[in-house]
Amino acid sequence: MAKKIISAIDVGTTKIATLVANVKAEDDIEVLGVGVVPSHGLHKGIVVNMDEAKQSIAASVREAQRISGIRIDSAYVGVTGRHISSLNNRGVIAIPREDRLVRTQDLRRVLAAARNIAVAEGRKVLHAIPRYYALDGQEGVKQPVGMHGARLDVETHIITASVTSIQNLAKCVRSVGVDVEDLILEPLASGEAVLTPEERESGVIMADIGGGTTDIAVFRNGSIYHTAILPVAGYQVTSDISIGLGLPFNIAEKMKRRYGNVTPTLELDASAQVGIENGHSASYKDLCNIIRARMEELLQLILLEMPTSDYRTLAPCGLVLTGGTANLPGLDELGQALLRIPVRKGRPLNTGIYGISDILHDPAYATTLGLVLWPVRGKEGAFQVKSAGIWSNFVRAFRRLFRA
Repeated sequence: MAKKIISAIDVGTTKIATLVANVKAEDDIEVLGVGVVPSHGLHKGIVVNMDEAKQSIAASVREAQRISGIRIDSAYVGVTGRHISSLNNRGVIAIPREDRLVRTQDLRRVLAAARNIAVAEGRKVLHAIPRYYALDGQEGVKQPVGMHGARLDVETHIITASVTSIQNLAKCVRSVGVDVEDLILEPLASGEAVLTPEERESGVIMADIGGGTTDIAVFRNGSIYHTAILPVAGYQVTSDISIGLGLPFNIAEKMKRRYGNVTPTLELDASAQVGIENGHSASYKDLCNIIRARMEELLQLILLEMPTSDYRTLAPCGLVLTGGTANLPGLDELGQALLRIPVRKGRPLNTGIYGISDILHDPAYATTLGLVLWPVRGKEGAFQVKSAGIWSNFVRAFRRLFRA
């Protein structure tokens, strides 16, 4: 592919991360600049204060531009929040021509048939991702163009979102002078950054545990199978520490980051007091017990979101934990002991990705990197095999509104 500058903005509940990358090839991506600032005006992935959200996004974009020396005119933007919902749907068409040869226009027709679902008022299709095709009843076809058949089916994973939530997010981004190139569901982006091809093929559960939401995606047979968003994540852990130990919220967050461990080691005596500035201190044992209890609950909630109770068969590769909260020491060991499945920490794989920032190795930035990888790997445009771009037409239709 031709050399191209791609930008991405990960609008999270606790941080805004803007990334600028020089894409020379799919396996040759140089990170030129990153701007990370605290997030304000968002709650559980939803804009709740437009002015504060704009200021945070603007600060992140300015920092990325300063470091990279490149002006950001457009960016791929991540989307999350409890307003997201998903389902699998099937579309079917006939191939009417005498040669029964499947052409590109047939893919367009069958995808349109699969997307033709009843969507509640105030909602819109964000993604319609083909999982696999079937020709004359033969399933598992990955790319049917050029093959022969009289009937073409497609199994799609359809993701819908609240129109107003998306409008508010896009308007915040556009207000700082950055056009929305496309909107991408965040767990899809995270999966691009942390999952191996073998995991995606055999079956794996990925949970991106951020500050405000836990974004879940199940992959099977090389494609997305199920997605869900839990409105529970690192924020709730910090809140419980704050309440349980009688600490200000910001001090509780620092305690969690500095001393938190879901499987405490013997480095600190169980009765030890751990402290931080301004004289605040707490029992190390109590701190770790609160964190462990909340993370046990979250791991159980992840399994409750599975489309089947037989999650071991659904995902033989187990669970991959990524996102900022996945940095809690011992979380993967706790997951293995509690769920009795393989659990690993999902750091960005970084195959062919290099650059100036340490974020390339931090689970907290899996979504940020994935937002760049998604279009680079050909997952944009309304009718590609793994399409992200259905929403882009909707975004363009509202550009005048977003400029207001």
